[in-house]
Amino acid sequence: MKKNRLQISIVIPVLNEAKGIAQTINYLTANSSPENIKEILIVDGGSADNTAAIAEHHGARVIHSAKGRAKQLNYGAKNAKGAILYFLHADTLPPHNFDQSVKDAVEDGFETGCFQMKFDSNSIFLSFFAWFTRVNHQICRGGDQSLFITKELFNSSGGFNEAYVVYEDNEFIGRLYKSTFFKILPRHVKTSARRYQERGMVKLQYHFGIMHLKNYLGAGPDQLYDYYKRKISV
Repeated sequence: MKKNRLQISIVIPVLNEAKGIAQTINYLTANSSPENIKEILIVDGGSADNTAAIAEHHGARVIHSAKGRAKQLNYGAKNAKGAILYFLHADTLPPHNFDQSVKDAVEDGFETGCFQMKFDSNSIFLSFFAWFTRVNHQICRGGDQSLFITKELFNSSGGFNEAYVVYEDNEFIGRLYKSTFFKILPRHVKTSARRYQERGMVKLQYHFGIMHLKNYLGAGPDQLYDYYKRKISV
C-alpha cells in the first residue's frame, strides 16, 4: 500500500442526529487536513428528521442503509472510498489532527487501533473509568473510543457481526485482538456523557459491566440485546 494513497474515510452511523450532525462535520473538517480525508461518510439508518439533508449541506457524503449500527457500519465500509476506515460515533470528537495520528500509525505498520477516551464531564467517577482506556486489553475497548482499520483488514476479518444489535463494536474488536496487534494511540477522543447523566452514572456503568460479564460467560447476541432492552434502553 503506497503512502500517498493512504486516505481516510470517516464513517459515521446516524439515526435522527439533526441536532448535532452539522457541528460534528464542521469539527472534523476544521481539525483535519483535506489531503488525508477522502470523505466524511454519513450512513443514515432511516432518520425521521433532517439529518441527511443537513449532513449533505455541510459537505458530507450521505448513503442510506438498513437500521442497525452493525448493518450501517458494514454498509459504510462497503461503500467507502478510502484505504483507511475510521469509524466514529456522531457524539464523539477526535483530537486535533487525528487524521495524521491515524495515518502515521498505519504507515508504521499498525492496521487497526483506537484513541483513548475522555468524557465531556468533570465527573470523577467517569474520569476513573475513562482512565482505563489507555490499557491495551479488549475489556477496556468500546465504540466510543472510535476505531481505525485498514479496509483490507476490515474485509479479511469479515467486518461487524450483524447478529449483534448491541455490543457489535466489542465483539468485532475482540476478534481483531485475536488476529492482529491492536494499537492504542496516545491521545484522546472526547465523547458525550449525556446517556450517563440521564440514566445514572453508577447504574449505567454497572449494567455495561454485566454485559461484559455475560459476553465473557458465553452469552450470544440475542441474550445481550435482551439485557440491554430490559436494563439500559428503558
